[in-house]
Amino acid sequence: MTEENRRENIRAELDRAAEALAAATLLYENGYISDAISRLYYFVLYHVRALLLSKGLEPRSHDAALRLLGMHFVREGLIDRRAAQVFSKLMKFREEADYNPVSMFTGEDFVEFKGEAEIFAASVKSYLVAPPRKTLNFKT
Repeated sequence: MTEENRRENIRAELDRAAEALAAATLLYENGYISDAISRLYYFVLYHVRALLLSKGLEPRSHDAALRLLGMHFVREGLIDRRAAQVFSKLMKFREEADYNPVSMFTGEDFVEFKGEAEIFAASVKSYLVAPPRKTLNFKT
């Protein structure tokens, strides 16, 4: 992958993330909370994929994205463990929202998760602009 291709792919992932957040917000505003949480997960996933692409990593599954995030960013001290936990938590909640017919999330849950997801996204974008030499701060 050339550097130009890498930048284009990162940009494409961030564009997909913006669409996922817009969809999540629309779903939430129209009372589809479980679906909104599912789309919120994808908002974070696309940011994770963009982050991984910055190191030339292309996960082939959701679980691989989580593992690679841990190995190449958390373990190396480039991203705070709490940030990775947001991704892991939303992964679990997305599965629950999509596959458990009795899963009950509230609007308050969505608002809380969205706040965490947006903080995570901001830290990813900050890293992509200027990779830090120390751990990314994650403040909630």
